[in-house]
Amino acid sequence: MDAQFIVSTAIILATFALYIGIAIYNKAKATSDFYVAGRGVPPVFNGMAIGADWMSAASFIGLAGTVMILGYDGLAYIMGWTGGYLLLTFLLAPQLRKYGRYTVPEFIGDRYNSHTARVIAAICTIIISFTYSIGQLSGSGVVIGRLFEIDAKVGTLIGVVLIAFYSAFGGMKGITWTQVAQYIVLIIAYLIPIIFMSLQITGNPAPWISYGELVGKIGELDRELGVSEYFAPFTNGTKWQFLALMFTLMAGTAGLPHVIVRFYTVSTMKAARWSGAWALLFIGLLYLSAPAYAAFSRFILMTKVAGSKISELPAWTASWVDTGKLQVADANADGILQWKEIVISNDIVVMATPEIANLGVFVIGLVAAGAMAAALSTAGGLMIAISSSFAHDIYYRVFKPNATEKNRLAVARWTIVIATLAAGLVALNPPGVITQIVAWAFALASGTFFPALILGVWWKRSNAKGVIAGLLVGLGVTLTYIFMARAGVNVFGIIDTGAGVFGAAAGFIANIVVSLMTKAPDQKFQDEVTNLRYPEQMTFKNGDVWVDDDVNFKS
Repeated sequence: MDAQFIVSTAIILATFALYIGIAIYNKAKATSDFYVAGRGVPPVFNGMAIGADWMSAASFIGLAGTVMILGYDGLAYIMGWTGGYLLLTFLLAPQLRKYGRYTVPEFIGDRYNSHTARVIAAICTIIISFTYSIGQLSGSGVVIGRLFEIDAKVGTLIGVVLIAFYSAFGGMKGITWTQVAQYIVLIIAYLIPIIFMSLQITGNPAPWISYGELVGKIGELDRELGVSEYFAPFTNGTKWQFLALMFTLMAGTAGLPHVIVRFYTVSTMKAARWSGAWALLFIGLLYLSAPAYAAFSRFILMTKVAGSKISELPAWTASWVDTGKLQVADANADGILQWKEIVISNDIVVMATPEIANLGVFVIGLVAAGAMAAALSTAGGLMIAISSSFAHDIYYRVFKPNATEKNRLAVARWTIVIATLAAGLVALNPPGVITQIVAWAFALASGTFFPALILGVWWKRSNAKGVIAGLLVGLGVTLTYIFMARAGVNVFGIIDTGAGVFGAAAGFIANIVVSLMTKAPDQKFQDEVTNLRYPEQMTFKNGDVWVDDDVNFKS
C-alpha cells in the first residue's frame, strides 16, 4: 500500500469514528430530539449545521468543477445558491419557526387546516429529498471509489451503510452535532488546497485576491487554443437559461424541506434569524472560494498536463481513468495530449486537484475526508426530512395519531434505512452529474414549496384548495419540463436545470386563482397568518393573545 492510501484511509476512518461517536453520544430518546433536536441548538452552531447540511457533495465536489468547465455560466450556481438564503432568512425562516411545528408538511397541513394538503406536501418532501440524496450518495461513491481504488458503485454502497446507521441512530439531535463537526472538517479541507495552490502559482496566500490575475492568463491560453473563453458569458447556454437556473436555485433554496427544518431546532424567532446570518457567513467561505478553486485547477491542467507526452502523463491520471471520471485519448495520434483531448468530469475536479498540483498525501487525504463530510452531512439531513414526512406527517398525524413514542421512533428509523437503501440503488447508475441531479431537486422545491410557503406566510387569503392546486400543478409542470428538456424540447434554450422557473410560476398562479375562486379561510387561520409576521406578542379584537414561540392562541 502506498503512503497516499494509508494517510487518506486513516483520515477518513478517524472522521467516520468521530461522526459515529457523536451520533451515539447524542442518541435521540424522544420524538422532539429526533425531529428538531429538542429545539435547543445555539444559533452559531446551528449556522454551522446549516452550512454542512447545505454544502453538499454538489457544492464541495461538483461546484468548482462546474465553474471550471462552464466558466462564467457556472456562476449561476453560486449566485442562486447563496441568494436563496437571503430569501429564506428574511421571508420564511423566522415565521415558520414561530409557528412551532416539526416539519414543512406539518406547517402546511395546520396552516391550511387540511390533511390532504399535509399528505401531498409530505409526498413532495419525499420526492425532493430522495432526488437530492441520489446526488449525495453518488458523490460518496466517487470519493470512496477513488480512495480505495474500487468501482464507484461499491463506494456508493459503503456510503449507504454509514449514512443509514448514524442518521437512524441519532436523529436530528445526533445529526446536528455531527454536522457541526462535518462543517469544520469540510471547510478546512476546502480552504487548505486553494491556499497552497495560490502560494504555488502566484506567491500570494489569499486566493480570493490572487486568482483574478490568473483569469486573464487563462483567457490568453483559451484564445491560443481556440476554445471558448473562460470568462465569456453565455457560451455554454443562453441568457435565459442562466437567469432561469439562478431563479430555480434561489427559489429552491427557500423551499427545501431539509434546510427549513434546521430553523426549527432553535428556541426563538430571533435565534432563527441569527442562525441564518451565521449560515450565510459559513457558506460564504466555501462559495467565495469555489471560483478561485476552478481558476487554479484549470490553469494547472492547461499549463502542466495539456501539452505533455501521452507516455509521460503523471501517475494520478491512471487512477482517475480507472474510475471512469477522466478520459485522455490521443485523438490525432501525435503522441501529445492536447487540451481538447482531456475529458474531465465536473465531479472529480476538487478531488483530483490536490494530486494534479502535487500538494502531498496529507492534503489529498484531507480533501477526501472533506468531500465525505459534505456528502454525509447533507444525506443525513435529507434522510431525516424523508423520515419525518412519512413517520410524523403521514403515519402519526394522519393514520395513527395514538401511536406511542416508541412506535413513532421505530417507524422513523426504519424509514431512514429503507429510503437510504433505495436512493443508493438509484445512485449506482445516476441519471446525471451531481450538480445536475441536485438542480432537479431545487427545481421541484421551486415549483412546490416556494409558492406554498410564500403565500402561506404572506397572503392570508390563500386556502386549502389553493395550496393543493398549487402543489400538484407546480410539481406536474416541473416534472414535465424536466422530461421534455431531457428529450431535447425546451423554451428559450432553458434546459432541465432551469425547470423551476416554470414550476414556480405555475404553482403561484394555480394557488392564487383557486384560492380566489373558493371560500376564504376562517378568520382564526387568517389571524394566525397575520401573527407570523410579527416577532412580539399580539392581541386581537376578540381578546385572544398570541405569545411568541407558543403554538396556540391563549385567552
